Amino acid sequence: MLGRTASSLFWMSRYMERAENLARLLEVGHRISLMPGRIEGHRDEWRSTLLSSACEQPYLQKHSEVTAEKVIDFIVFDEDNPTSIRSVVRTARNNARAVRTALTRDVWESINSTWNELVTIKPQDMTKDRIPVFLDWVKQHSMSFRGAVLGTMLRNENYYFSQLGNFIERADNTARILDVKYFILLPKPTDVGSDLDAHQWAQILRSVSAHRAYRWFYRDSAYKPWLVAEFLILREEMPRSLLFSYQWIFTALSGLAALHGKTYACHTQAGEILSMLRNGRMEDIFQSGLHEYLQQFINANNALSMQIGRTYNFP
Repeated sequence: MLGRTASSLFWMSRYMERAENLARLLEVGHRISLMPGRIEGHRDEWRSTLLSSACEQPYLQKHSEVTAEKVIDFIVFDEDNPTSIRSVVRTARNNARAVRTALTRDVWESINSTWNELVTIKPQDMTKDRIPVFLDWVKQHSMSFRGAVLGTMLRNENYYFSQLGNFIERADNTARILDVKYFILLPKPTDVGSDLDAHQWAQILRSVSAHRAYRWFYRDSAYKPWLVAEFLILREEMPRSLLFSYQWIFTALSGLAALHGKTYACHTQAGEILSMLRNGRMEDIFQSGLHEYLQQFINANNALSMQIGRTYNFP
């Protein structure tokens, strides 16, 4: 397979996953902004949304203040922002169009229809009551795309590169959401265990569709930071956890290795990260520092992405 074909498949899926993740981050910010005013505490949910999506610096270069309306417009519509939802869906579609013959009809129509519908939605349409509806629409279309990939593509190189992009992006997003919550959202240590703290952890779980799953898995109605972190880092049962994502990454790389009859440095890197997650214990992670652990993971995940690109000659 040509490197540019592999790259297009990888980034097509990565950008579609990013669109869904951006919608989830905005949903968290929106939900937290609706918290009762009587709860005193940190109300900088929109700045944390910018930080989670790695958009703070470009946003501040364009806007002098952080407001809900401007953040939503910047992350959803702003074409000067390369990681806005509109920008990433357009880029995903461009990548898909470049490898149209490598895709099934269902995959292409899913991504093409998403773009065609998205361009008809205007910033002035984004009223407060419409925001949740729009964010659900983005998530549903991203899941439709992923379902088409899983349900119609042959298990060959096209499929494996697509899966790599999807789960490297998902792992990055889950780590960033957890890191921002732990490091930024709370204003002071005294808020730990408060109503504010519990509400924010609940919103983090909702952002990854894990709210009900968490309660079912732990049979506990209380939100305990170490259990939430464990659920999103080390539990293979949770489909947006770091461990679940790396099991899929390792499976995709193993599929490529079987097809090519050879392994490379990226296979070793992925195996080491997977082993770290499988052998991880929350006691050790919290003792050494959750922020430090997540930053180390994010850096390792980015390094793996770059190594995959070098190994398979991405342009």
